Amino acid sequence: MNIHEYQAKELFRQYGVKTLNGILALNSNEAANACKELSGKIWVVKAQIHAGGRGKGGGIVLCRSVDEVYEAANNIIGSKLVTPQTTSEGVNVSKVYVEEGCNIAKEFYLGIVLDREKELPVIMASTEGGIEIEEVASKNPEKILKVYVDPVTGLGDWQARKIAFGLGLEGKQVKSCMGFMKNLYNLFIDLDCSIVEINPLVVTTADDIVALDAKINFDSSALFRHTDIEQLRDREEEEPLEIRATEVGLNYIKLDGEIGCMVNGAGLAMATMDIIKLHGGEPANFLDVGGGADSEQVAEGFRIILSDSSVKAIFVNIFGGIMRCDFIAEGIIAAAKEIKLDVPVIVRLAGTNVGIGKKMLAESGLNLITADDMNDGAIKAIKAMRRKK
Repeated sequence: MNIHEYQAKELFRQYGVKTLNGILALNSNEAANACKELSGKIWVVKAQIHAGGRGKGGGIVLCRSVDEVYEAANNIIGSKLVTPQTTSEGVNVSKVYVEEGCNIAKEFYLGIVLDREKELPVIMASTEGGIEIEEVASKNPEKILKVYVDPVTGLGDWQARKIAFGLGLEGKQVKSCMGFMKNLYNLFIDLDCSIVEINPLVVTTADDIVALDAKINFDSSALFRHTDIEQLRDREEEEPLEIRATEVGLNYIKLDGEIGCMVNGAGLAMATMDIIKLHGGEPANFLDVGGGADSEQVAEGFRIILSDSSVKAIFVNIFGGIMRCDFIAEGIIAAAKEIKLDVPVIVRLAGTNVGIGKKMLAESGLNLITADDMNDGAIKAIKAMRRKK
């Protein structure tokens, strides 16, 4: 689960992670009035969306007067912001965060994520602040410092010093950085975060360490432990079809392609998307119906896929282990009766009750394309999609 920058900074402050003062504004008048409550003569107006790269899209504006703040908020709120992390259509902006400015001496990158290969939290720091970390990793990987932390012992002073020295900090900056790092790590662990990212982290001319940006993602599987965090969820920022799928217990992620995928098992779903791309197609979604879904959940999965207007063909790829093939067939038939199937459907069934499932589909009267295996299904789905276009 993602939250906005202004929400992340409130959590930062609760853990003693230093930020600048800021006020949320829902319109340009509120943005202008915020300047009266904030100190200084420079303010930054920031679009609040669940996507990075806002500055490149014009979503972060430095202002030197109240009139400039009003104008910036007026231009941003209600606009569609396009960034490197959004689709070409952009994202609607409904609010901005007006923040005090500061005198920046140095900029850094700082992040904490879970390294799933090592099964440990890893702190990543770089002197290349303000630049996307993916770009740094690609062009200058030697400039990324990594420190792995044992959750049992926690972040040690020696590790915090290693990060501070690695960033070239000196004097009281080192002590400030150590406290900053420990507080940030405690937040990451306590709140079951999947990522905490600050880009840029800055050192001011007064030698203060300040989080100029804030990004927090949470492990959705752990939200039952954090009802207060779950209340921060902004459903307007989420894909409606993904919300709909979550409500019925399906794992769905919308993508940009044209071939809808219905698969059981996350690994098989990933392999299905890979083989579609291998043959020159693009998957329209990730949809794992799981091993325990019933026919109604399968039918709802079909409805969700068909709700995406970009879908030009559907590839159903089921290996019946726990999930029986006849359940899948029943769900396909139920969905077809309710929704007009105006796109080709390619079906590959294998495993438990495959004979019953194929017989049900054959006798349903539906216009389906059968596949012998996954490779055959992907090829047929791409051909059917291209004929549909």
